[in-house]
Amino acid sequence: MVLKRDSMLIDGIGHAVLPGIAVGYLFTSDIDSPWLLLTAALGGLAVALGTDWLGRSGIITNDAALGLIFPALFSAGIILISTRMSNVHLDVHVVLIGDLNLVAFTNPGYSLIMLAVAAVNAAFILATMPRLTTATFDPSYSRVAGIRTRGLHTIFMALVAATATVAFHAAGAMLVIALMIFPAICARLLTNRVPMMFLIACIVSICTAPVGFWLAYHANASTSAFMAVTYAGIFVIILVLRFIIVPRRTAKVGIN
Repeated sequence: MVLKRDSMLIDGIGHAVLPGIAVGYLFTSDIDSPWLLLTAALGGLAVALGTDWLGRSGIITNDAALGLIFPALFSAGIILISTRMSNVHLDVHVVLIGDLNLVAFTNPGYSLIMLAVAAVNAAFILATMPRLTTATFDPSYSRVAGIRTRGLHTIFMALVAATATVAFHAAGAMLVIALMIFPAICARLLTNRVPMMFLIACIVSICTAPVGFWLAYHANASTSAFMAVTYAGIFVIILVLRFIIVPRRTAKVGIN
């Protein structure tokens, strides 16, 4: 998403999870039903594909399409919740910024769902990395080379929607974008090679998340919020080092 310059689309997908949950509840009448994960993911996918379709149509730009679709769906979700789910307790704090501790202690099995989605993402990336890279940097060549970019893009966006959906309980609608984008941005500052970018992003995520959790524990604050702030701090450090180290290397090359 970072390389495709569609990072903010994750924010729209995260907000579209809410109306997806509301629609799923209308059919199941069970707030804990696993079908809600499917309808929530479909809501996120609708935002992604709808934004892409409007952008390609030339009617409006991609950013305008995103600004049109996801607030409309999010508002529709609020209307459904306030009119059809008034008897269901939904914690606004959890909806907006999530609660990783609540998920871990009240529903430990949910971690297995997140692990399964992570495994599917890893398998898809490993299997399609050459085609994804080509389609991202040179879509025209990809079509000439016979790569089915539309199908590849749809599957990719479906996985992004599924990831945002399962992360909703832990990160909420507001912070899911930070937890999904910051590691990739940090990796982008450190390398230009796509495989190394994936590796560095995973290392940043694995190493930084425990630090954010530890800080949140001692500050008695939101875990996901502190993780996001920690990621932002790592990004600032890398950015500063890049501006310090790169000019020095350039100066040395010029002198030599």
